[in-house]
Amino acid sequence: MKTTLTRRIMTAGLRGFYRNRTVSLSSIFILTITLSIITSFYLSRAIFNYTLDQIREKVDVMVYFTVDATDVQVSEIKSKLLGLPQVKSVTYTSRDQALADFKAKHEGDQLTLQALDELGANPFGASLSIVAKDTSQYESIAQQLTSGSGLLGDASSAVDKINYYQLKDSIDKLNNIIGWVDTVGFWLSMLFILMSCMIVYNTIRLAIFVYRDEIAVMKLVGASNMFIRGPFVVEAILYALVATIITLVIFYPATIWVTKKTVFFFEGMNIHQYFLQHFFALTGVLLLSGVLLAVISSLLAVRKYLKV
Repeated sequence: MKTTLTRRIMTAGLRGFYRNRTVSLSSIFILTITLSIITSFYLSRAIFNYTLDQIREKVDVMVYFTVDATDVQVSEIKSKLLGLPQVKSVTYTSRDQALADFKAKHEGDQLTLQALDELGANPFGASLSIVAKDTSQYESIAQQLTSGSGLLGDASSAVDKINYYQLKDSIDKLNNIIGWVDTVGFWLSMLFILMSCMIVYNTIRLAIFVYRDEIAVMKLVGASNMFIRGPFVVEAILYALVATIITLVIFYPATIWVTKKTVFFFEGMNIHQYFLQHFFALTGVLLLSGVLLAVISSLLAVRKYLKV
C-alpha cells in the first residue's frame, strides 16, 4: 500500500513538473539565483579567509638576542617557544644571515656599508621570528617572554629585546578589524538566508496558487493531506536538483574567468582550483539548501489550501 502511494506521488510530481513548465522554470530560475548568491558568498568567504591568513602570516613578533648569546641559549628558547600552544612557527635567523640581509637591503647605500665595514665586526645578534596561531595570542606570548615569567630561565640574559610592544597598536587594530568583519559577515549571512527564504517561498506559493481549485477538489473527495502534499514535495526536490546543476554549470567557467582577472591580486589563491577542490562539499551545501528552501516553502504554501 505504501509502495503504491509513494509511486503515485512520485508519478504525480513528475507529471506536474513537466506539465506546468512555465511554473517550473520560474521556480527553478528563482532557486538558481538564490543558490548563486549562496555560492558567491561561499567563494567570497574563502577569498576573505585566505586574505586574512596572508595578513596573519606577515604579522610576527621578533626576539632579538645579544651578540654574546650562544647557540645553546638560542636553541633552548626556540624549543620552549615551539612548546607553547599559541605558537604556530618559529624561524631562526643567525648573526651571519642578519648581516647578509642588512647588506642586501642597503646594497645601494655605500655610506652605510662603509660605516659597517669600519666596525670590523658583526654588530647583529641572532633573532627568532614567532608566528602565532591567532593574532590575539601575541600578547600572551610576549608576556611569557619577559624575564620574570620563567620561560627564558637561565637564557634570559641572552635576550636583547622583544619588538611586540612596538607593534602592539597595529596588532590590536588588526584584531579589531578581524572581529568586526566576522560580525558583519555573520549578519550578512543571516540577511541573505532570510531574503532567500522569502523569495523562494513567495515564488513557490504563486506556483501552487495555480493548483488551488484542484487541491480543493482532491480534499473534498477524500484525498489525504500526505497525498496532496507529496507531488509538490517531489516537484520542489526537482526544482532544487535542476537549480543546483545549473548553478554549478554557471560557476565552473565563471571561476576560471575570475581567476584570470584576480591572479595578481590573490597570489597563491586560485579560485577555480578552490572551486574544484570543494566541488562535492559545495554541491552538498547547494543541494541541501535548495531542497530545504523548496520543500519547506512548498509545505507552507500548500497548507493554506488544505483547509477546506
